[in-house]
Amino acid sequence: MADPTPQHVQSLIAAGMSCEHLQVEGDGRHFFATIVSTQFEGLSRIRRHQAVYAVLGERMREEIHALSMKTLTPAEWAVAASTPQG
Repeated sequence: MADPTPQHVQSLIAAGMSCEHLQVEGDGRHFFATIVSTQFEGLSRIRRHQAVYAVLGERMREEIHALSMKTLTPAEWAVAASTPQG
């Protein structure tokens, strides 16, 4: 089985949850996702990650070897976008 692409992982997440912003980068084995969704409101970081893992299901065991995530609500994303990077 061929390694998944960042675009493939992004499409899987987008199909399973409503995202205001979604970006996935990676090399086919290790991925980093920035996910902004209203579904994360009121959830701890662990619960947010669990929601993404639930969307990906068995693919986390079989296709995706590592996934790091930044999971934000739209309000958190707005604050992060307005904070100068240094």
